[in-house]
Amino acid sequence: MRTVCNFYSYVLNRAVDISVVVPSVTCPESLGLGGITPSHKLPAKFPVLYLLHGFGNNHAQWLGYSNVEMYAEEQRIAVVTMSAENKAYADAGADDFMRFVDEELPEFVCNYFPVSDKPEESYIAGLSMGGFGALLHGITHPERYRAIGSFSGGVGINPVTFVKDPMGSKGEEAPLPHEYDLAALADDAAAAGRTLPPLYIACGTEDFLFQANVDFRDHLVELGADVTWDEVAGFGHEWRFWDMQVEKFLDWIPRDDVYAKMGKRPV
Repeated sequence: MRTVCNFYSYVLNRAVDISVVVPSVTCPESLGLGGITPSHKLPAKFPVLYLLHGFGNNHAQWLGYSNVEMYAEEQRIAVVTMSAENKAYADAGADDFMRFVDEELPEFVCNYFPVSDKPEESYIAGLSMGGFGALLHGITHPERYRAIGSFSGGVGINPVTFVKDPMGSKGEEAPLPHEYDLAALADDAAAAGRTLPPLYIACGTEDFLFQANVDFRDHLVELGADVTWDEVAGFGHEWRFWDMQVEKFLDWIPRDDVYAKMGKRPV
């Protein structure tokens, strides 16, 4: 079941578009296949993946260019996408997307949909700019997410300049603030004895961000973080890779919820 919402954000002071996918009865279930009796009664709220888009995209791209809705139905997990413009999911400038993603978005979703607000049932992942966003939020607030995923993540993004010069072609330069330096934030967490959630980091070998992701992976491993790394030969910065990776991520995430115990289902 897919729902597109346009709601007023009290953090951003404007209307925001999001999409919410909530598992529902599938066709095979309605036919009684697999010995399953179809029902709309839910045994519990669904675990949720907050899935962040990349530069130039919005809430619709993940659902339009990948099969994530099918994967979510198979795995019985809700998926939430949002329109974050090109703001890198940070609070650089006038928009506080840090607070919106971490506080207001879950508050809205968990109050209007059968979606869990438990940290142990909440996951965050994204592609490119969204990979940076997922890492930024997951490392800054490790207590809020069970696991983090980054696919072709823009691990070196500086939100201060990214909005105006995303590819660095205009020569925009500014110091990288500590609060957006992923390596420094991971250092802070380690120094404070805060355990990061398990991280799934993937990048194609032909991606222009490949070496940056390798370097960031190595830094996390040196800090003792629980990192699963997937590099795939021949892939660049492309949707076929991200579709592959979001399916792998949903297979990989640690889960203890009631739906996970049911196993995958046909759709």
